Amino acid sequence: MEHSNIQAAVEAVLFASGEPVESEKLCEAVGIAKDQLEEALGSLADKYSKAESGITLLSLNGSYQLATKEELATFIKAALEIKKNSVLSPAAMEALTIVAYNQPVTKGFVEHVRGVDSSGVVNSLVDKGLLAEAGRLDLPGRPIAYKTTDNFLRCFRLSSLDDLPPIPDKQEQITIDEITKENDTEE
Repeated sequence: MEHSNIQAAVEAVLFASGEPVESEKLCEAVGIAKDQLEEALGSLADKYSKAESGITLLSLNGSYQLATKEELATFIKAALEIKKNSVLSPAAMEALTIVAYNQPVTKGFVEHVRGVDSSGVVNSLVDKGLLAEAGRLDLPGRPIAYKTTDNFLRCFRLSSLDDLPPIPDKQEQITIDEITKENDTEE
């Protein structure tokens, strides 16, 4: 198959899917080798990177998806009458961070780290599509484990969890005593 036909076939599969498609599935669907897929994806990424294109190619944990460019979101929202994005509360951001860096984890783990009941926050993040069930742990009560989703990666503009910023070393972290000391000297 010619490169232009491969590129068109990959583009068609991604467009029709509307969801992220794993590279193995793309190879299988189009009947090509991985190196041919990578070449076609590179060409598509170049094509969509031009200013006149309203589409971009997203890479999400070895899967690929076509999406509209972020700077055109206002037009999409207006056309589809989408409500304004809801802002995540500090509690939701805390819980999401705990799951992202430690997944898969249970609600109990999130609650232990946060020190407060987190059932509502975790359920809200599942409803928003940022967290999903990752199965049940082999522990008493068989608690549900949670993990982040591809939607989480997309919302935070990450290709994979490897793109998360590193957690600072304990020596780099500020302590409550240091904050209190700073506040006392300012007064």
